[in-house]
Amino acid sequence: MTRPTHPTPHAGADEEYAMPSAEALLASSLALMTGYVQGCCDDHRTQMAQKVVHNLLHLSEHPMLSPDFKTLLWNLHTRWLQQTHPARAATDHADLPAATPLWHITPEAVQ
Repeated sequence: MTRPTHPTPHAGADEEYAMPSAEALLASSLALMTGYVQGCCDDHRTQMAQKVVHNLLHLSEHPMLSPDFKTLLWNLHTRWLQQTHPARAATDHADLPAATPLWHITPEAVQ
C-alpha cells in the first residue's frame, strides 16, 4: 500500500466545521455543558455556566428555530441561570414541598 507523499489540502482540518449559526451555538453550548459537569474549579464552572446562559438566551430568540424549541431553550436558560447563582438557587427551593411518597408499598419479596 502506498501512502501519499504530499499532504492533502484538508489534512489537519479535522476539527473545522461549517455549521449554520444556530447549530454552531447549540454545539458550543453542549460542549460548555460537558465542560461544566467535568470541571473542577468553581471559578471556571461559573464562567462556563454564564456562557451557557448567554448562548441559550440567544438560541431562544433565534429566528430559524421553532416556537416549541425556543420554549425548551428558554426553560433550559432559566435552569442554567440558577447555576450562575448557586446560593440563591438553594434558597429558592427551600419553600418547595417535600417529595411525595410512593402511592404503593414496595413488596418485600417478588415471586
